[in-house]
Amino acid sequence: MLPSSEMCRVQEAYQRDRAACTEFENVRVIAEKAANAWRQEGLLAEDREARRIKVRANAKVIALRRQQTKEADRLLSENPDRGFADL
Repeated sequence: MLPSSEMCRVQEAYQRDRAACTEFENVRVIAEKAANAWRQEGLLAEDREARRIKVRANAKVIALRRQQTKEADRLLSENPDRGFADL
């Protein structure tokens, strides 16, 4: 399962707070590296989420066009009430 951008931002903030509140240099360095890694993952997650939104929007457009095509095909039929039981 891929992390959401919101979760990544929360984890980044947690690690930055951890780095700021410690008096140990090694903990600070590791927490800063972890915060940077969460930031990068958050950027990737934002891209994934934006791509999902775009794909869903495109799918809706395609479904609408298919529906309009079916309706147009039915209007062009000589017998519009025959042979279209699936509609």
